[in-house]
Amino acid sequence: MKPKLYLETTIPSYLTARPSRDLIIAASQQITKDWWEKRRGRFEIFISEFVIKEISAGDSLAAKERLAILQGIPLLDATPEVGELARIILGTKVIPAKAAQDAVHIAIAAVHGMDLLMTWNCKHIANATIFSSIRSVCQKHGFECPEICTPQELLD
Repeated sequence: MKPKLYLETTIPSYLTARPSRDLIIAASQQITKDWWEKRRGRFEIFISEFVIKEISAGDSLAAKERLAILQGIPLLDATPEVGELARIILGTKVIPAKAAQDAVHIAIAAVHGMDLLMTWNCKHIANATIFSSIRSVCQKHGFECPEICTPQELLD
């Protein structure tokens, strides 16, 4: 059985963006493309309506390209449990209110039993300094927090 992976918004954004002049971002874009081409088949991939909403914003041609690469990927529902867990995560102040959508991504992945949450958001999601707090909150409320990773960590 393949591990279940929730794909957060930054992944399709990095996949389809023009190459950045910033060397670190350009490297992350290439790593994302390498993972997408070589490793994504090893996972059962899911997204949510929140990913669709976020990638639909901005330049219409870029949004169309982002949406096209996610065609056919199953959507996870925003259940009442997702909203409640996101509110609880935000209540810890580990993730600031201005980044509420990041708490929602974590909550969706946890509530739906994802094994992994893939992101390049290292400020509010893939951040080792907050992960133990996030995991503790999820477990306290009956959910297992997925492993949070970047594409680089899943390239082998």
